[in-house]
Amino acid sequence: MRVIFMGTPEFSVPVLDALVAAGHEVAAVYSQPPRPAGRGKKDRPSPVQARAEALGLPVRHPASLKGAAEQEAFAALQADVAVVVAYGLILPQAVLDAPARGCLNIHASLLPRWRGAAPIHRAIMAGDDETGVCIMQMEAGLDTGPVLMCESVQIGLQETTGGLHDRLSALGARLIIEALGRLDALRPDPQAEVGVTYAAKIDKAEARVDWTRPAVEVDRLIRGLSPFPGAWCEAGGERIKLLGSTLAHGQGAPGVVLDEAPSVACGQGAVRLLRLQRAGRAAQDAGEFLRGMALPRGTQLG
Repeated sequence: MRVIFMGTPEFSVPVLDALVAAGHEVAAVYSQPPRPAGRGKKDRPSPVQARAEALGLPVRHPASLKGAAEQEAFAALQADVAVVVAYGLILPQAVLDAPARGCLNIHASLLPRWRGAAPIHRAIMAGDDETGVCIMQMEAGLDTGPVLMCESVQIGLQETTGGLHDRLSALGARLIIEALGRLDALRPDPQAEVGVTYAAKIDKAEARVDWTRPAVEVDRLIRGLSPFPGAWCEAGGERIKLLGSTLAHGQGAPGVVLDEAPSVACGQGAVRLLRLQRAGRAAQDAGEFLRGMALPRGTQLG
């Protein structure tokens, strides 16, 4: 099929690769404009733009698709279908209507649960047992369109957003190829009106650990915000990112280190920290981290 691909972050890259490998004609790749990044704050292309250019595909990165000129340029590509995954811009109705077979979105949740910007983070933070990927026919509402295909996966007890991200990205790449191959046979299934939840964009203010919360909530926060933006606490006046954890036995005053694991007391129960990161340093497993920064029993984490 003649496809327009629309995506921006690393999550979208395996999907682009899968479309090319399957022999689809990618007429153009749309991605968000390059953004300042790194210490020099030089404009850096998105992961999708970088991959598309490496594949020799034409890339467009308009700041908006609301203007008539951009909409006409999009329609002029005469695509059979647009495949959209974590693109980051709202598609006006004229864009949604332009491809002959419409626009298909790859969404990393079991719709209608976790519509919106951060479905992977929110699923882990909420303690969901499972999530998945839906292939959805796009319409004007926020992730409200009918579902063409869906597949679920279990969320591991120690799984982080980073690990789940990679699994769902690969699943989305496989499902969209199946969906395009069976498009004539697929029947759109309207989303249920009950069970709707919204995955709001992660606010950095959510990232500081509140040790007075129950351990199960602290554990979900740490895993749900790993690797980005990273839950954090303070030790000895230094900010420490917490990037991996599991539930542990023990009790004590909230935020107090209970043993050499290290396990940390919460409002109810305790968590064991598995992966940590000091400012300006690489992330480390707990044993390696503690060789460089001791957290002896009785240390109060803030």
